[in-house]
Amino acid sequence: MSWLEQLERELDQRLSGFLRNNPLQDQLFQEQHSRDRAQSLQRQRQQLQEEAELQRQQLLKLAEDVRAWRQRSQKAREANASDLANRADQHLNGLMEQGRQLWNDLDDLGRRFNEVEQQLLELKTQQKTPSGSDLEKDWALFEAEQELRELRKNAGL
Repeated sequence: MSWLEQLERELDQRLSGFLRNNPLQDQLFQEQHSRDRAQSLQRQRQQLQEEAELQRQQLLKLAEDVRAWRQRSQKAREANASDLANRADQHLNGLMEQGRQLWNDLDDLGRRFNEVEQQLLELKTQQKTPSGSDLEKDWALFEAEQELRELRKNAGL
């Protein structure tokens, strides 16, 4: 184990101990972690939307190219320029393959977008639903406040 890994493990243990002994700080830490995760997911969702829009624009441009090359191929066939028509068909096949790839990429973006949306929904649900550990933290905070009141009362404050 490298010194960096040892240091990381030691710091992690200290942080865990500190958070166990300070439930309010642990709660604040968890809340900040949730906010950071939500912001990261929202940025990722925005990036996926931008990528999808870019691919949609590419598909529209490609569709125009396909139409144009179909017309060119047809025009060459009508003029009995079969060599030119065959080359146009080959180019058209390449464009069609690009289109299929773009559709697959767009479909993949849609799946990734749905995954991010699901993660955001789960995160929001977790934030709204208090867990048993939240109850424990709230109870520890209550007890600490009670002890503080008792100390103040005994000190005459």
